Amino acid sequence: ALQSAGRSVSWVIETAADGSHHALGLLGFGDTPKPHAQDAINTLTAMGIQSVMLTGDNAGAAAAIAQSLGITRVIAEVLPQDKAQTIASLKSEAARQSASATVAMVGDGINDAPALAAADVSFAMATGTDVAMQSAGITLMRGDPGLVPAAIEISRRTVAKIRQNLFWAFAYNIIGIPL
Repeated sequence: ALQSAGRSVSWVIETAADGSHHALGLLGFGDTPKPHAQDAINTLTAMGIQSVMLTGDNAGAAAAIAQSLGITRVIAEVLPQDKAQTIASLKSEAARQSASATVAMVGDGINDAPALAAADVSFAMATGTDVAMQSAGITLMRGDPGLVPAAIEISRRTVAKIRQNLFWAFAYNIIGIPL
């Protein structure tokens, strides 16, 4: 019941001298999404970006959090050393779907550092660990997930402006050189 409610469960067991075990209790631990996480996921979805939850948490806890945020794809129970390999698999999968596909990773912990380094684009929260910030391409100065879609939008506008400037530079040179 705790796992289906999104909790990770730890058992407290007593081992007797004869080797038998007696359960004393259990503890249910759970995370809650950051306050603006739902808005960030909704904005990313509206931008045409698919969100995938990649976590080391148990599948029940991950599914509960993902469902509350509207994330439909969950990859759970991934060990820290396997996260980078999972990102590589997601990159291969995305490349099969579209030649211009990009895989981004958002993380804040030391366990996320290899995956952040493996992603095409990576975002670390400044409220996280130093190694995550060093591994990421972009460090968001607040721990607000809403900054991820904002950073992507700034990036898209910057690329559009670069293309516009290149067009005008070529047009100027095509007209200006003969004159």
